[in-house]
Amino acid sequence: MSDAPDTTTVRLAMAADVPALEALIAASVRALSVGYYTPEQIESALRFVFGVDSQLISDETYYVVDGPDGPAACGGWSRRATLYGGDRHKGATDPLLDPAAAPARIRAFFVHPAWARRGLATRLLATSASAAAAAGFRDLELAATLPGEPLYAALGFVAHERSSVTLPDGVALPIVRMTRPIGAAGPGAGDERVVGRAASGRASRHHDIRGRSDR
Repeated sequence: MSDAPDTTTVRLAMAADVPALEALIAASVRALSVGYYTPEQIESALRFVFGVDSQLISDETYYVVDGPDGPAACGGWSRRATLYGGDRHKGATDPLLDPAAAPARIRAFFVHPAWARRGLATRLLATSASAAAAAGFRDLELAATLPGEPLYAALGFVAHERSSVTLPDGVALPIVRMTRPIGAAGPGAGDERVVGRAASGRASRHHDIRGRSDR
């Protein structure tokens, strides 16, 4: 990749983005997980867990920052119960959450290794938190990977539970459950611009406001 992406622009992901997003996710996981997970854990996670959750795209709660040669970063939020994992990991149902009783989920944050540590994940988090707040949620929850934990801690999330997910091939993948009040803004919060139909993920279209991370 060459030239910096337009980091002032965050747009809604579309179904047509899925192949490029899958490639971004694989590149991100393979490069940025080194030193945190073993090669076996990385490949198993890509096979069974990490990938695009198409429901987030349908709900218009998943975002992309574009680079000159494809997406530089992606991530979003959800008003649904799933805490982490792409389509290959999810069950048959993904029920809606009650904003008064449950936190919104921060979901599927991945940054291309060429654009790591340039503030793109921070901008995506600010966009997601703002949209979740507009949908009536008061708190955020996510399941962080080990390489993602330092970023989320810097953005105000607190670790509450450490566990390992046993994948279908028997490989154990450690993750960290973290939470944060939406109002506990991290750096860059409130400084995003969203290009798309609805930054709040259709919140204005739903009277039964619906709205649950990886990375």
